[in-house]
Amino acid sequence: MEQGVDTAFGVPGESFLAALDGFYEHRDRIRFIACRQEGGAAYMADAQGKLSGRPGVCFVTRGPGASNAAVGLHTAFQDSTPMVLFIGQVASDQRDREAFQEVDYRQMFGPGTLGFAKWVGEIEDADRLPEYVARAWRTAMQGRPGPVVLVLPEDMLTTPTAAPVLPRVEPVVAWPAPGALRDLRSMLIAAERPLSQPSPDARRRDAAPR
Repeated sequence: MEQGVDTAFGVPGESFLAALDGFYEHRDRIRFIACRQEGGAAYMADAQGKLSGRPGVCFVTRGPGASNAAVGLHTAFQDSTPMVLFIGQVASDQRDREAFQEVDYRQMFGPGTLGFAKWVGEIEDADRLPEYVARAWRTAMQGRPGPVVLVLPEDMLTTPTAAPVLPRVEPVVAWPAPGALRDLRSMLIAAERPLSQPSPDARRRDAAPR
C-alpha cells in the first residue's frame, strides 16, 4: 500500500493463502481481481503498468501458475513495462527437496540474453520483506522499466515481523545540470559555424602539441 498499489491481479492458490487473507483484510484499500488464468492476470498487470507508469502487480501460485504467467512477464520485459510478479513458493524448510511444484525461479526467470525479468528475488528472512518490496519497485521503474519477480515462501507470509514499511519509491529522473545548459547556450551563441565540421588541417593543428 505504501507504494501506491490500489489494484492487484491474480489467480488464488494455496501457496499464498496468507497474502489473500491480507487482501481481504484491506479490501477497502486494495482491490484484488481474481482471474481465470495466470497468463491473463499477468497481461492485466502489464496493462496496468503501461497505463499508470507504476508497476502493475500480479500474484500467482508456484509451478503451473508461474509457468502460465511467463507469457505476460515476457511481454512486459519486451515492452519495457514496470511490473512486479509475486510467486508463492514452498516453505523454506522444504527447499531443495523436490517439494510439490518446487521451482528455482532465479534459474527460470533470471536475467539473460532474451530475459523474462530485470531481477528475481526470493525472501529468506521476514524482517527483510520491506527491503525486497522496495527494491522490486525501484528495479521495475529505474532505467529501462521492466518486470521483476519476487518469490514468497509460505512461511515468510506467516512469520511475524516488526520491520518498518519503507517509503514510496520514485524513479530517478536524469537531466542536464542547469549550469551546463547555460554554458552550452553561451558556446552556441559565440560559435560562428556551430554545425560545421572542422577541416582536416584544422583538426591536425588542434591536435598538435603547443
